[in-house]
Amino acid sequence: MNSGIQPAELGFFVAIASCGSLSRAARELGISTPAVSKRLAQIEARIGVPLINRTTRRMSLTPEGEVFLEHARRILAELDLLNEVLGGAKATPKGLLRVNATLGFGRLHVAPVISRYVARYPEVDVQLQLSVSPPALTDDQFDVCVRFGEPGDARVVARRLAPNRRLLCAAPSYLAARGAPRAPDDLRHHNCITIRQGDDAYGTWRLSAADGAGAESESIKVRGNLATNDGEIAVQWALDGRGILMRAEWDVLRYLQSGRLVQVLPDYRTPDADIYAVYPKRHQLSTRIRTFVDELVAAFAHLNAGGGRPRAAGLT
Repeated sequence: MNSGIQPAELGFFVAIASCGSLSRAARELGISTPAVSKRLAQIEARIGVPLINRTTRRMSLTPEGEVFLEHARRILAELDLLNEVLGGAKATPKGLLRVNATLGFGRLHVAPVISRYVARYPEVDVQLQLSVSPPALTDDQFDVCVRFGEPGDARVVARRLAPNRRLLCAAPSYLAARGAPRAPDDLRHHNCITIRQGDDAYGTWRLSAADGAGAESESIKVRGNLATNDGEIAVQWALDGRGILMRAEWDVLRYLQSGRLVQVLPDYRTPDADIYAVYPKRHQLSTRIRTFVDELVAAFAHLNAGGGRPRAAGLT
């Protein structure tokens, strides 16, 4: 009996790991749960190591299973790319496209782009996963990640989609009750709405004078009684007059224009975190990845016009 790993088993194991349970994997694969369990046991017996720890309530990958998953994803991606390059798919994108984005931005801005993309290229199957923090750049779980800030990694291509200037803002009712801060240090005495997202230092806001290109930034440890990992909730709390918020300009621009929010400390700026589409260098020849990133660039082109200042149309 062949003791090596069979090619068909790579996709089978990735499906189990991605689904998180044997029963969900069975539904995904269109077979029974006992059949999934039996096939997994046969693979483990043949290679001589356990891949998944199974209990009645949950399952988890063993260290060997983690290695298996990492290599399986990479091999499947390489095979998929090879088929695309050699199979004449340059004219018509097709196949699976896995996209990751942050919660609020992905929901409001990336999902509509995907809807238009699949209408243009119906032979592409797109899976969108939204997460609080971006996955590691070495993770082969996604083909394209839309993330904030340019990654300093030579293994990936980072294509800039749009500027992302963060602003401090608050509702007029809050400022009327508490007064407007005049300097960054005044923020220590205000109720600040904080967001737990990405790699930013939680509860620390960095500001510098807006008119000085080389101005030294000042780190302010803020505090408040409201915190969340959802940007939309944080904006709603600010609209309710609950405190001062730091948020991307194009997430709050409509409220600034309508007067429901007021910019705070306008003479100071916070660090930029421009928006990028990131994908592995080895996927540069993939037609579906290239066309999808082109679709993203076109969708956000209006944000790069006129000096990169967002327009209200970008928020609808």
